[in-house]
Amino acid sequence: MAAVAPDGRLIARLGDPKLVTFLRSSAKPFQALPLVLAGGVEKFDLDGSDLALICASHAGLPIHTQRARSILERGGFTPEDLQCGVHFPYDEAVTRELQRRGEEPSVLHNNCSGKHAGMLLSCRLHGWPWADYLDPEHPLQRRIRREVATVCGADPRGIAIDGCSAPTFALELEQAALGYAALADPPERLGDERVAALRRIAEAMTEHPEMVSGPGRFTTRLMEVTGGRILGKEGAEGFYCLAVRGPVALGVALKVADGGERARPAVVIEVLRQLGVLSGEEIDELQPFYRTPLLNHRGVEVGRLMPDLELESS
Repeated sequence: MAAVAPDGRLIARLGDPKLVTFLRSSAKPFQALPLVLAGGVEKFDLDGSDLALICASHAGLPIHTQRARSILERGGFTPEDLQCGVHFPYDEAVTRELQRRGEEPSVLHNNCSGKHAGMLLSCRLHGWPWADYLDPEHPLQRRIRREVATVCGADPRGIAIDGCSAPTFALELEQAALGYAALADPPERLGDERVAALRRIAEAMTEHPEMVSGPGRFTTRLMEVTGGRILGKEGAEGFYCLAVRGPVALGVALKVADGGERARPAVVIEVLRQLGVLSGEEIDELQPFYRTPLLNHRGVEVGRLMPDLELESS
């Protein structure tokens, strides 16, 4: 884990802050930059909810799938143009309803459908071909790599293919945290246009947290409970990034070493508690994610999942 100020100072750590790992879906706010910087919000009449969904790992609720379809239509695309693949919705109730009706999920249910819709709009906006928009050497993906390098202060240490088939980037935890510090309080070194774009993305995500994840899910609840003061974004395999906005801005990146996600919300809350950026009342509201009851098959509580860690100041 690494906590970094916008000027690059390492504030706190847990383990090796230079651990190299993939951002996975935590890269989504940066993957939206080519669209926002080129005026795509205005060109396609996108509102804050649209932009939040473009940065989302959503639950596949109707509010998500309908908005993903709407984003596509504004660029003259259809769901068939998406190349993110299909999986059942993260929302268990939606999955059960699909199964009850004997229906298969669509590509719009993929948690990354908003990101891919945004990528297609970027292609339309820049006049790039879209049939191969996920190719790592496509102009869009090369531009995204440049944005990641600029905001995070370093070229990616490696590129791989994510679960949704888009390129994803390996960075040191400290570098990923610097990128999220820029979402919290963009430094002047990034230039006026990029500063404005990062602020716009952060505002969209924190003002529409239900689009970023989904009602009742940890990332949405974290942003709701903190009134958008803290922006959270998960990535697969136990990755998580945070932008702490306010008088003392911070970026935080952490990785659960075994890739497990069960303990991740509790770890995130404990890190924020030790950094002094969560109030007692906020921790109480997030309690279901912090001291998670463990139930056996009879519903009897047999234990609790609790974080046990101590940050080191730098």
